[in-house]
Amino acid sequence: QVQLVDTGGGLVQAGGSLRLSCAASGRTFSNYAMGWFRQAPGKEREFVAAISWSPGSTTNYAESVKGRFTISRDNAKSTLYLQMNSLKAEDTAVYYCAASNRPMAASIQEVFYPYWGQGTQVTVSS
Repeated sequence: QVQLVDTGGGLVQAGGSLRLSCAASGRTFSNYAMGWFRQAPGKEREFVAAISWSPGSTTNYAESVKGRFTISRDNAKSTLYLQMNSLKAEDTAVYYCAASNRPMAASIQEVFYPYWGQGTQVTVSS
């Protein structure tokens, strides 16, 4: 199995940027599709972005983050990234990276992600 560690969260003003990282260890990182999810206080966890395995990665984004967030991966470093620009107060949440057991799909459903990071807090002040 694969182990995931999320980092990069913090406090940022609205309109600012953050880059989250997810370091993977264990099994071969490039064999997994990966995703980012988030959970705001009092809300259910929701899909943010996903990227299929390499090469020829495809991506998916939640409508709420399209054009502002970019998911990417560096297989040489076994690391997943989420570049977040033009942040809004409603982006405040704990962000989790996850590894999927469907490598060829950039899945949006949690059920396809058996491996999860511990989460990193993102707080956007308005």
